[in-house]
Amino acid sequence: MKPHTPPQTPETRDHPTSEDLELASYLETAEATAHPEPVEGPRRSARPTEPAEVHHKTVVVLDFGGQTAMLIARRVRECGVYSELLPFDAPWEQVQALNPAAFILSGGPSSVYEEGAPHTPQYVFDSGLPVLGICYGMQLLAYQLGGRVEPSDRKEFGHAVVHIGDTRSETSNLKPETLFAGLPRELPVWMSHGDRITEPPPGFHILASSDHSPIASFGNDSGYLGIQFHPEVVHTPDGKALLE
Repeated sequence: MKPHTPPQTPETRDHPTSEDLELASYLETAEATAHPEPVEGPRRSARPTEPAEVHHKTVVVLDFGGQTAMLIARRVRECGVYSELLPFDAPWEQVQALNPAAFILSGGPSSVYEEGAPHTPQYVFDSGLPVLGICYGMQLLAYQLGGRVEPSDRKEFGHAVVHIGDTRSETSNLKPETLFAGLPRELPVWMSHGDRITEPPPGFHILASSDHSPIASFGNDSGYLGIQFHPEVVHTPDGKALLE
Protein backbone atom coordinates (compact mmCIF):
# COMPACT_ATOMS: atom_id res chain seq x y z
CA MET A 1 0.00 0.00 0.00
CA LYS A 2 1.39 3.39 -0.94
CA PRO A 3 1.97 5.86 1.90
CA HIS A 4 -0.53 8.68 2.22
CA THR A 5 0.61 12.12 1.17
CA PRO A 6 -0.36 15.14 3.30
CA PRO A 7 -3.47 16.90 2.03
CA GLN A 8 -2.86 20.07 0.10
CA THR A 9 -4.06 23.29 1.66
CA PRO A 10 -4.82 26.62 0.00
CA GLU A 11 -1.31 27.72 0.96
CA THR A 12 0.37 24.79 -0.84
CA ARG A 13 -1.83 24.50 -3.93
CA ASP A 14 -0.76 26.38 -7.04
CA HIS A 15 -4.33 27.41 -7.79
CA PRO A 16 -7.16 27.71 -5.25
CA THR A 17 -10.16 25.45 -5.73
CA SER A 18 -13.74 26.61 -5.54
CA GLU A 19 -13.90 25.17 -2.03
CA ASP A 20 -10.91 27.29 -1.01
CA LEU A 21 -12.52 30.44 -2.38
CA GLU A 22 -15.87 29.73 -0.77
CA LEU A 23 -14.41 28.93 2.63
CA ALA A 24 -12.08 31.92 2.40
CA SER A 25 -15.16 34.04 1.77
CA TYR A 26 -16.86 32.43 4.77
CA LEU A 27 -13.84 33.06 7.00
CA GLU A 28 -13.83 36.74 6.09
CA THR A 29 -17.51 36.99 6.93
CA ALA A 30 -17.16 34.99 10.12
CA GLU A 31 -14.29 37.16 11.27
CA ALA A 32 -16.47 40.24 10.92
CA THR A 33 -19.45 38.73 12.75
CA ALA A 34 -17.81 36.54 15.40
CA HIS A 35 -17.65 37.53 19.08
CA PRO A 36 -14.88 40.09 19.56
CA GLU A 37 -13.58 38.61 22.78
CA PRO A 38 -10.81 36.06 22.14
CA VAL A 39 -11.39 32.45 23.03
CA GLU A 40 -8.34 30.30 23.39
CA GLY A 41 -8.25 27.71 20.63
CA PRO A 42 -6.47 24.37 20.52
CA ARG A 43 -2.74 24.37 19.98
CA ARG A 44 -1.05 22.45 17.22
CA SER A 45 1.99 20.68 18.56
CA ALA A 46 4.10 17.62 18.00
CA ARG A 47 3.24 16.45 21.51
CA PRO A 48 0.03 16.33 23.53
CA THR A 49 -0.54 19.51 25.52
CA GLU A 50 -0.61 17.43 28.68
CA PRO A 51 1.36 14.19 28.68
CA ALA A 52 0.56 10.84 30.24
CA GLU A 53 -0.65 12.22 33.59
CA VAL A 54 -3.67 13.87 31.97
CA HIS A 55 -6.88 12.80 33.74
CA HIS A 56 -9.70 14.58 31.92
CA LYS A 57 -11.44 13.11 28.93
CA THR A 58 -10.67 14.65 25.55
CA VAL A 59 -12.61 14.95 22.32
CA VAL A 60 -9.85 14.44 19.75
CA VAL A 61 -10.35 16.30 16.47
CA LEU A 62 -8.32 14.78 13.65
CA ASP A 63 -7.31 17.37 11.07
CA PHE A 64 -7.66 16.34 7.41
CA GLY A 65 -6.67 19.72 6.07
CA GLY A 66 -9.93 21.65 6.34
CA GLN A 67 -9.66 25.40 6.84
CA THR A 68 -12.02 25.27 9.82
CA ALA A 69 -10.54 22.23 11.58
CA MET A 70 -9.19 24.35 14.44
CA LEU A 71 -12.58 26.00 14.74
CA ILE A 72 -14.19 22.61 15.39
CA ALA A 73 -12.03 22.05 18.46
CA ARG A 74 -12.74 25.58 19.63
CA ARG A 75 -16.50 25.06 19.33
CA VAL A 76 -16.30 21.83 21.33
CA ARG A 77 -14.44 23.70 24.07
CA GLU A 78 -17.12 26.39 24.02
CA CYS A 79 -19.59 23.58 24.83
CA GLY A 80 -17.61 22.95 28.02
CA VAL A 81 -15.80 19.83 26.79
CA TYR A 82 -12.04 19.61 26.53
CA SER A 83 -10.79 19.13 22.97
CA GLU A 84 -7.48 18.91 21.14
CA LEU A 85 -6.68 19.17 17.43
CA LEU A 86 -4.18 16.65 16.08
CA PRO A 87 -3.00 15.80 12.56
CA PHE A 88 -4.89 12.92 10.96
CA ASP A 89 -1.78 10.72 11.06
CA ALA A 90 -0.97 11.32 14.74
CA PRO A 91 0.32 8.08 16.31
CA TRP A 92 -1.94 6.21 18.71
CA GLU A 93 0.48 6.82 21.59
CA GLN A 94 -0.03 10.57 21.24
CA VAL A 95 -3.80 10.18 21.07
CA GLN A 96 -3.94 7.71 23.95
CA ALA A 97 -2.06 10.14 26.19
CA LEU A 98 -4.99 12.55 25.86
CA ASN A 99 -7.46 10.02 27.34
CA PRO A 100 -9.84 10.24 24.36
CA ALA A 101 -13.59 10.09 24.90
CA ALA A 102 -14.60 10.53 21.25
CA PHE A 103 -13.22 11.43 17.83
CA ILE A 104 -14.26 14.10 15.35
CA LEU A 105 -13.02 13.79 11.77
CA SER A 106 -12.65 17.23 10.19
CA GLY A 107 -13.36 18.43 6.69
CA GLY A 108 -10.65 18.56 4.05
CA PRO A 109 -9.91 19.43 0.41
CA SER A 110 -9.27 15.89 -0.85
CA SER A 111 -11.57 13.30 -2.41
CA VAL A 112 -11.66 10.10 -0.38
CA TYR A 113 -11.36 7.85 -3.44
CA GLU A 114 -8.23 9.56 -4.85
CA GLU A 115 -4.87 7.82 -4.59
CA GLY A 116 -2.96 9.22 -1.65
CA ALA A 117 -6.00 10.82 0.01
CA PRO A 118 -5.70 10.91 3.81
CA HIS A 119 -7.77 8.24 5.54
CA THR A 120 -8.93 7.61 9.09
CA PRO A 121 -6.39 5.73 11.22
CA GLN A 122 -7.46 2.21 12.11
CA TYR A 123 -7.15 2.96 15.83
CA VAL A 124 -10.23 5.20 15.57
CA PHE A 125 -12.37 2.22 14.60
CA ASP A 126 -10.59 -0.16 16.98
CA SER A 127 -11.08 2.18 19.95
CA GLY A 128 -14.82 1.55 20.27
CA LEU A 129 -15.33 5.28 20.92
CA PRO A 130 -18.01 7.48 19.34
CA VAL A 131 -17.04 9.17 16.06
CA LEU A 132 -18.48 12.25 14.36
CA GLY A 133 -17.47 12.86 10.75
CA ILE A 134 -17.88 16.39 9.38
CA CYS A 135 -17.98 16.93 5.59
CA TYR A 136 -14.87 15.08 4.32
CA GLY A 137 -14.90 13.25 7.66
CA MET A 138 -18.39 11.93 6.94
CA GLN A 139 -17.29 10.83 3.49
CA LEU A 140 -14.37 8.99 5.09
CA LEU A 141 -16.75 7.06 7.33
CA ALA A 142 -18.84 6.15 4.30
CA TYR A 143 -15.91 5.15 2.11
CA GLN A 144 -13.86 3.27 4.68
CA LEU A 145 -16.81 1.37 6.13
CA GLY A 146 -18.23 0.09 2.84
CA GLY A 147 -20.45 2.88 1.51
CA ARG A 148 -20.11 4.78 -1.75
CA VAL A 149 -18.79 8.29 -2.39
CA GLU A 150 -18.94 9.80 -5.87
CA PRO A 151 -18.37 13.15 -7.59
CA SER A 152 -21.52 15.24 -7.60
CA ASP A 153 -22.89 16.94 -10.70
CA ARG A 154 -24.29 19.64 -8.42
CA LYS A 155 -21.73 20.90 -5.93
CA GLU A 156 -22.94 22.55 -2.74
CA PHE A 157 -21.03 25.64 -1.65
CA GLY A 158 -22.55 28.08 0.78
CA HIS A 159 -26.01 28.24 2.33
CA ALA A 160 -28.27 25.20 2.11
CA VAL A 161 -31.22 23.67 3.93
CA VAL A 162 -31.04 20.22 5.47
CA HIS A 163 -34.28 18.29 5.83
CA ILE A 164 -34.37 16.17 8.96
CA GLY A 165 -36.10 12.86 8.40
CA ASP A 166 -36.07 9.36 9.83
CA THR A 167 -35.46 6.79 7.09
CA ARG A 168 -34.21 4.08 9.44
CA SER A 169 -35.32 0.49 9.13
CA GLU A 170 -37.98 -0.72 11.50
CA THR A 171 -35.43 -2.85 13.35
CA SER A 172 -33.10 0.08 14.13
CA ASN A 173 -33.24 2.06 17.35
CA LEU A 174 -31.49 5.02 15.72
CA LYS A 175 -33.62 8.13 15.28
CA PRO A 176 -32.82 11.62 14.00
CA GLU A 177 -33.21 12.80 17.59
CA THR A 178 -29.91 11.04 18.27
CA LEU A 179 -28.24 14.06 16.68
CA PHE A 180 -30.93 16.64 15.93
CA ALA A 181 -32.88 16.63 19.21
CA GLY A 182 -34.81 19.86 19.69
CA LEU A 183 -33.75 21.30 16.32
CA PRO A 184 -36.05 22.40 13.47
CA ARG A 185 -37.02 19.83 10.89
CA GLU A 186 -35.55 22.13 8.26
CA LEU A 187 -32.12 23.31 9.27
CA PRO A 188 -30.18 26.15 7.59
CA VAL A 189 -26.55 25.07 7.26
CA TRP A 190 -23.27 25.88 5.52
CA MET A 191 -22.13 23.39 2.88
CA SER A 192 -18.78 23.13 1.10
CA HIS A 193 -18.30 19.92 -0.86
CA GLY A 194 -17.98 18.62 -4.39
CA ASP A 195 -18.46 14.90 -3.70
CA ARG A 196 -21.50 13.26 -2.22
CA ILE A 197 -22.38 10.00 -0.51
CA THR A 198 -24.68 7.92 -2.69
CA GLU A 199 -24.84 4.81 -0.53
CA PRO A 200 -24.37 4.57 3.25
CA PRO A 201 -22.21 1.83 4.77
CA PRO A 202 -23.92 -1.36 5.96
CA GLY A 203 -25.77 -0.76 9.22
CA PHE A 204 -26.01 3.01 8.74
CA HIS A 205 -29.30 4.88 8.52
CA ILE A 206 -29.99 8.16 6.75
CA LEU A 207 -30.94 10.92 9.19
CA ALA A 208 -31.16 13.95 6.91
CA SER A 209 -30.91 15.09 3.29
CA SER A 210 -30.58 18.30 1.29
CA ASP A 211 -31.63 19.23 -2.23
CA HIS A 212 -28.30 18.08 -3.67
CA SER A 213 -27.15 15.62 -0.99
CA PRO A 214 -29.48 12.64 -0.62
CA ILE A 215 -27.44 11.62 2.42
CA ALA A 216 -26.64 14.80 4.36
CA SER A 217 -26.42 12.95 7.68
CA PHE A 218 -26.26 9.34 8.73
CA GLY A 219 -25.47 7.22 11.75
CA ASN A 220 -25.42 3.72 13.13
CA ASP A 221 -26.23 2.08 16.43
CA SER A 222 -22.55 1.98 17.47
CA GLY A 223 -22.06 5.71 17.98
CA TYR A 224 -20.87 6.69 14.51
CA LEU A 225 -22.48 9.83 13.12
CA GLY A 226 -21.80 11.89 10.01
CA ILE A 227 -22.92 15.30 8.79
CA GLN A 228 -22.14 16.69 5.34
CA PHE A 229 -22.33 20.32 6.48
CA HIS A 230 -20.20 22.45 8.82
CA PRO A 231 -21.69 22.94 12.32
CA GLU A 232 -18.62 24.85 13.51
CA VAL A 233 -19.22 27.96 11.38
CA VAL A 234 -21.49 30.88 12.26
CA HIS A 235 -23.48 30.36 9.04
CA THR A 236 -24.93 27.16 10.57
CA PRO A 237 -27.02 28.91 13.24
CA ASP A 238 -27.85 25.74 15.19
CA GLY A 239 -24.35 24.30 14.91
CA LYS A 240 -23.50 24.72 18.58
CA ALA A 241 -26.71 23.01 19.67
CA LEU A 242 -25.90 20.14 17.32
CA LEU A 243 -22.37 19.79 18.71
CA GLU A 244 -23.68 19.88 22.26
